[in-house]
Amino acid sequence: MEDVLDEVVSSEDLKKFERVYNEQLHKGEVTQKAQFEYAWCLVRSRYSADIRKGIILLEELFQTDSAEGKRDYLYYLAIGNARIKEYNRALQYVRAFLQIEPSNQQVQNLETLIKKKMEKEGMLGLAVAGGTVIIAAALLRLGLSLLRIR
Repeated sequence: MEDVLDEVVSSEDLKKFERVYNEQLHKGEVTQKAQFEYAWCLVRSRYSADIRKGIILLEELFQTDSAEGKRDYLYYLAIGNARIKEYNRALQYVRAFLQIEPSNQQVQNLETLIKKKMEKEGMLGLAVAGGTVIIAAALLRLGLSLLRIR
């Protein structure tokens, strides 16, 4: 399941779906299918700007589409937000999905994975903050020692 957040779209697929989307956009009639497929590729990009664009397209679809596509949009909105480390928003989308389909194992696993990433990065943040405090204390001690020498 962890690879769902690490999966990266191939550049060929991204270009293919981008071309279809842009052709339809130029004609002024983008189908939901074309927009979804392009957004689906974007949220799996290695670049956060692409992921954000995919999220915008999915949110737009979510607002305008009928109920049948909403579950897919919620799922990929959760993935996109998790990939750009917007974990709280990702969890909101997961929970919205689980309100529709509470027993969906795939989405339950995604929720667990997002929570694990939040914990891991929270601990990493604490470790960096702790390291900063230790360095500051060491520099302060060094400064005091230099003052005593004079």
